[in-house]
Amino acid sequence: MTERARTTTETTDSGPGGYAAARLRLLQEGSRSGPPRRSALAELTDHWLAALLTGGAGTAGIGQGVALVAVGGYGRGELSPRSDLDVLLLHDGTAGSSALASLADHVWYPVWDMGLALDHSVRTPDEARKTAGEDLKVQLGLLDARHIAGDAALTAGLRTAVLADWRTQAPRRLPELHELCQERGQRHGELQFLLEPDLKEARGGLRDATALRAIAASWLADAPREGLDDARRRLLDARDALHLATGRATDRLALQEQDQVAAALGLLDADTLLRQVYESARTVSYASDVTWREVERVLRARSAARPRLRGLLRGRGGRAGAGSGTDAGERSPLAEGVVEQGGEVVLARAARPERDPVLPLRAAAAAAQAGLPLSLHAVRRLAAAARPLPVPWPPEAREQLITLLGAGESTVEVWEALEAEGLITRLLPDWERVRCRPQRNPVHRWTVDRHLVETAVRASALSRRVGRPDLLLVAALLHDIGKGWPGDHSVAGETIARDVAARIGFDRADVAVLATLVRHHLLLIETATRRDLDDPATVRSVAEAVGSPVTLELLHALTEADALATGPAAWSAWRGSIVADLVKRVAAVLAGEPAADSTAPQQTTAEQERLAIEAWRTGGPVLALHARSEALPPGKTAILPAGVEGPPEAEEPTGSEPVGVELLIAVPDQPGVLPAAAGVLALHRLTVRAADLRAVGLPAELEGPADAGKAAGVLLLSWRVAAEYGSLPQAARLRNDLLRALDGSLDIVARLAEREAAYRKYPRRRGVHAPPPRVTIAPGSSELATVVEVRAQDVPGLLHRIGRALEDAAVAVRSAHVSTLGANAVDAFYVTDTSGAPLKPTRAAEVAQEVEGALRQG
Repeated sequence: MTERARTTTETTDSGPGGYAAARLRLLQEGSRSGPPRRSALAELTDHWLAALLTGGAGTAGIGQGVALVAVGGYGRGELSPRSDLDVLLLHDGTAGSSALASLADHVWYPVWDMGLALDHSVRTPDEARKTAGEDLKVQLGLLDARHIAGDAALTAGLRTAVLADWRTQAPRRLPELHELCQERGQRHGELQFLLEPDLKEARGGLRDATALRAIAASWLADAPREGLDDARRRLLDARDALHLATGRATDRLALQEQDQVAAALGLLDADTLLRQVYESARTVSYASDVTWREVERVLRARSAARPRLRGLLRGRGGRAGAGSGTDAGERSPLAEGVVEQGGEVVLARAARPERDPVLPLRAAAAAAQAGLPLSLHAVRRLAAAARPLPVPWPPEAREQLITLLGAGESTVEVWEALEAEGLITRLLPDWERVRCRPQRNPVHRWTVDRHLVETAVRASALSRRVGRPDLLLVAALLHDIGKGWPGDHSVAGETIARDVAARIGFDRADVAVLATLVRHHLLLIETATRRDLDDPATVRSVAEAVGSPVTLELLHALTEADALATGPAAWSAWRGSIVADLVKRVAAVLAGEPAADSTAPQQTTAEQERLAIEAWRTGGPVLALHARSEALPPGKTAILPAGVEGPPEAEEPTGSEPVGVELLIAVPDQPGVLPAAAGVLALHRLTVRAADLRAVGLPAELEGPADAGKAAGVLLLSWRVAAEYGSLPQAARLRNDLLRALDGSLDIVARLAEREAAYRKYPRRRGVHAPPPRVTIAPGSSELATVVEVRAQDVPGLLHRIGRALEDAAVAVRSAHVSTLGANAVDAFYVTDTSGAPLKPTRAAEVAQEVEGALRQG
């Protein structure tokens, strides 16, 4: 006789006492745990309750027409040591009320006498269906109805009817279920981040896993199955061990029980337990997000289809979808190989992830910037097919990572999608050590990995305060990366940061800055709160550690972002003020070193001089293109003076990196050159990655009285541009549009406004809530000009709007240095008054206000 058969026999023969002994023996069995034990406990309980029903039916004189049904977790056969018994006494209505009451007492009272929690009801099938229609929780429990004893046909009929009702009512009930899940998550928090999580009620817990089963039963959508069953099993195993450790029906994994629960599960320690629980919760949470999006998509599609169907039935006919808004099948380009469809970001039909290693980052950056989720299919295709990035990464990959990190709150959802399919650890192998790693400090509200992402989110809002937001964002992502290693995490993190920064393509100087930021990311807050700032040695030590004003500026922003991402107790107005005081003192020490004048004349190359001469002679713009892709061989230059046609449009080879081109424009000095050139590039959907504007001197032999009618000089604009998607425009079209913009026949403002209006017609494109632009004056940066610094979100036409604002302010742009870092533009404009002198301080402040006001209005 098998152990299970012997246990069942003892239970049936010995009554409640036999069940209690068999139950205790089962729970104390060290060799049986997890799903086998839960299943055995459910089966053991089935046999006991079946015997109770049989005996009670005989006593009450009831024959057929009654059944005992397990519902909820008991119905699924997932009976934990202290789980409630959810039981329905089902009857066909033929038995009298007194007989039913007697039968119910015969079943319920032994359960209560055992000290077991019981959730019970007595209903006919019609009553059960009616109650389910009124109470969503009852309906969810009945979806897992399982026959225990009695009339099996009665149970089967109820199951069939309940499932049919659920599938019919799903369009109405599923939104209600979604709302319940959201409310529960708000009350109990996210399981994957809590130090004392509720394994059942918290978001990502067992309740959400049950909701996914209900969605699947509706046939409207199904959850991604990979890893979901294992996640549920691990959460149930942890709950079982918790019940046995406490002897109570609790689902909260309190700190004092975690070591005991970890030992019962054979895990190393409480941290290992929490990490396993967090990973399981993350799987359930991600599956829930994906599945609820699919439910919403299906319900939207059905809702949109009904009016069209009614119109067809009434004979109106017409084109399907006419007047109903944007078709769910419409595909709108977002980036090369990436489109939006149905409110999600998907891969373009021509995308070839197996030939485009940057595509995962480009898709993620596009999704985050658009405020849209990455579709499950797209992420899985990228995970399955994308090639590894070369080391070091190409510049586009680094820029896309920075754009992703700088997108703000929408970064989190996209990052989680990449994480769920293993793409993050593939891109950043060191991430594995911090993934789902708990932080025991109660000040921290996130796991280490989520804290790093949240710090990047906070840093994106501070990006206007620094000249290198790219370094700030990457430092935010890496500052605690050493917490996955033994010893001081700042020391370990410095080494890891150097390796990661070099791998993703930063040069040596930037790698050194990032390493310093990670090594000293706690320096400012710890010094400000623990040292005497009036002691000169304190300030000198910080200055020596930081080394430069640029690093100090970045460290200040990183300190604030880190604290804000830690939790509400980690940052306050007082802490902010003393850190700012320390930064001010350190900056004064660092300012003792002489600063180089950034306005010093630059060396003019032979090509630049040739372009300047051609522009001066023809009186019009001259363009030179240096291709960085297969569209034009490396080093090939196309010089297009006025009246000369350019080469045919350069199509991007399938599977290559997006076209990147160095564009030189030489044009006779005249008002409006900068906004005109920037506007033309924006109209042609060219993204400006970097730009420089300066005056170029002409050879002495070209100057003289004979040339008095010509322009006094030539402006040279050096651009690094890339097509937003698709191929590059024809160079001849760029030159012709620039000519029209300069002579006033091309209304750039109106054309850009039309595009913006068309873009805003689609409210589903939520986009990113970027911090407002900031325009400041950099005092002491130059003796020859006033330096106007602009930090703003990189959007189409930004440089055009800045140029117009400076023109409207009646200042001359002596030179411009434009840099796009991820989603941020950091631009410096050296301006003078009409006499060529630097602006007076009051006038400089006015110009900054005017430019900032123009950008905020735009």
